[in-house]
Amino acid sequence: MSLIAIRKRSLTVETVFHEGGPPPAVPLKLAAACAVIRNPYAGRYEPDLLPFMAELRSLGTLLAQELVDTLGRDRVEVYSKAAIVGVSGEMEHGAVWHEAGGWAMRAVLGEPKAMVPAAKAVAATGYRLMVPLHHIHASYVRSHYNSMEIGIQDAPRPDEILFALVMGTGGRVHARLGGLSQDKIAVHDGQR
Repeated sequence: MSLIAIRKRSLTVETVFHEGGPPPAVPLKLAAACAVIRNPYAGRYEPDLLPFMAELRSLGTLLAQELVDTLGRDRVEVYSKAAIVGVSGEMEHGAVWHEAGGWAMRAVLGEPKAMVPAAKAVAATGYRLMVPLHHIHASYVRSHYNSMEIGIQDAPRPDEILFALVMGTGGRVHARLGGLSQDKIAVHDGQR
């Protein structure tokens, strides 16, 4: 029997046309793919979460592919992942997404080197979570530090988990604070 029972999914796309200054040549797009599933461990302690983590790779692949289909694989420059666990669960039930969601995005995007940032919380239904974003190839590309809000009004219920993946097509509109720029990525170690 599968450990993954999806109640609902959502796809949110934000398009940023300007930030008060001149419009960029191409608008920035940020997208979040979410899935709300039954928490198979709600209300009880489970010592072995590894089977759940392994099975979640298929959900990660589904969400990552949806984002790539929406944005275009070659246009993705930033990414992140998130989990909101309903109050009958525990933080570790969301932490399983680190490997499953991160692995899926790397596989779909052609193995970018930068770590995948994350946010997670145990929270009540309707909770909104700000998810940090950064460059897929080098974590120190300052122009690409950004965030996107995720959440669904009726989720997660106490016995559910909301898992999300986030991708975007670029850095902040009008980024001008210096630091490593995208065109100066040289080390290819995931940091610089």
